[in-house]
Amino acid sequence: MGVWLRHRLPAVVDVAGMLTDERFVYDDLRPVRADDPYRPHTFVWFHRDLRDEVPVPGGLHVVHRDDRIVVVDKPPFLSTIPRGRHVQESVVVRMRTELDLPELSPLHRLDRVTSGLLMLATERRWRGPYQSLFERRAVTKTYRAVAPWRADLELPVTVRDHLRKVRGNWQAEVVPGAPVNAETLVEVETRLGETAIYRLSPRTGRTHQLRVHLHGLGIPIVGDPLYPDVLDVDVDDFSRPLQLLASEVAFTDPVDGTERRFVSRRRLPLVAED
Repeated sequence: MGVWLRHRLPAVVDVAGMLTDERFVYDDLRPVRADDPYRPHTFVWFHRDLRDEVPVPGGLHVVHRDDRIVVVDKPPFLSTIPRGRHVQESVVVRMRTELDLPELSPLHRLDRVTSGLLMLATERRWRGPYQSLFERRAVTKTYRAVAPWRADLELPVTVRDHLRKVRGNWQAEVVPGAPVNAETLVEVETRLGETAIYRLSPRTGRTHQLRVHLHGLGIPIVGDPLYPDVLDVDVDDFSRPLQLLASEVAFTDPVDGTERRFVSRRRLPLVAED
């Protein structure tokens, strides 16, 4: 088995050392030995080494909790799920521990740099009913963003286009002439001198949809590290939050039929927190 692990894992992984430390285990938690014979269709488990993660500033507030769902109000820079260089500093890992809900899982996602409301299912059995709401576009989501003020921009306007996000590319792109798969209603709410707070009502949920649509209107969101240009920002730099807030969510509960509406306690413009 040791020979197979060395073949399958990148050269940077210390397979010999991990075998010695019994960090590879089978399903029954027995340690994998270097001289174990190769067995096809067998799962081998291990925990990868994690970097020392810098705590993400800002509170992670529980807006609502019942037996089926949890709604949290997340700060910018906190990942929804463990991913890449962010494991402990993710909503799921934090909340599973804090709320003692080992099966807690997100029903949708927010970009790491986006703030605001995120819904999670308390147990696996509730994922289906609530996730289907998002699949059927039966959830009304309202975002707010700070972006440049343009006197010549006629609002409200509904942006419709085809967005494509290619794996490996930082930015999503608009595909001219392709069938519409992304739609956002953009309204101005409050002018703040050279900037304004815009109310965004997406009918679809494509990757980076709101960020691309405001950039396309010539009003890229303040603090955006990807649009219009990809900036070289350290992953632990929390000094310039993206001014995009998932501020409201509303739906008819698929289990008991009640009308649900949740509102973020955060307000724009967002400021860097210690």
